[in-house]
Amino acid sequence: MKHIALGQTGLKISPLGLGTVKFGRNQGVKYPQGFDLPDDEHLHDLLTLAKSLGINMLDTAPAYGTSEERLGTLLAGQRDDWVIIGKAGEEFEDGKSSYNFTPDHFERSLERSLKRLNTNYIDALLIHSDGTDMDILNNDALIRKMHDFKDQGLVKAIGASTKTAQGGIKTLELMDVCMATYTPDYTEEKSVLEYADKHNKGVILKKALSSGHNTNIEDALRFAFDHKGTNGVIIGTITPKHLEQNIAIMNGII
Repeated sequence: MKHIALGQTGLKISPLGLGTVKFGRNQGVKYPQGFDLPDDEHLHDLLTLAKSLGINMLDTAPAYGTSEERLGTLLAGQRDDWVIIGKAGEEFEDGKSSYNFTPDHFERSLERSLKRLNTNYIDALLIHSDGTDMDILNNDALIRKMHDFKDQGLVKAIGASTKTAQGGIKTLELMDVCMATYTPDYTEEKSVLEYADKHNKGVILKKALSSGHNTNIEDALRFAFDHKGTNGVIIGTITPKHLEQNIAIMNGII
């Protein structure tokens, strides 16, 4: 799988990235079927398979349960092989999400994530929006803190995982990367991709398969990459067969 540029970040990502919600959390998720958390051996084999097939992008977050801690153990000695997309702003405890968008919280969250992931940098740190995109992005102190992280070398790129077109465009005006949603059934954020294409900014798509509810994977991935603004798509799976199928489909598209 050929790696491509993520906007102007200097990062080279696999067009298909592996989401790791299922590595550490099975409560309050929107997948069509329940699942047990895999053991370390299963995840080790899954990551080995992913890497062998060309995947280098991993998506994680503090809100993904024990995902960060598990990746910190599983990726020991392999840090340079992976592009880690991290987040801050959402916490998940006792089955409920809560949000904190203060600069102080982000500083503590990033410090914790670095320890959990057993690394001294995160490739791209995204604000984990609760849907109030513009309120968050108009917080000048928070945006300055994000840029401070980048200036200190703690992160290589900054951005936000947004929920609105307006928020996505604002993210790309202020920072480097937006994680947006764009599917055959949901095109309201198409303007984010158009802005990214015009200004050479980074866009990673989430929910491209509608959290597992879209069974036509080829159509969904082809739709995603038909737009030139798309750099990568995150797919969350813990099933090796599904991962291999997704990559085979992707290789036929890219």
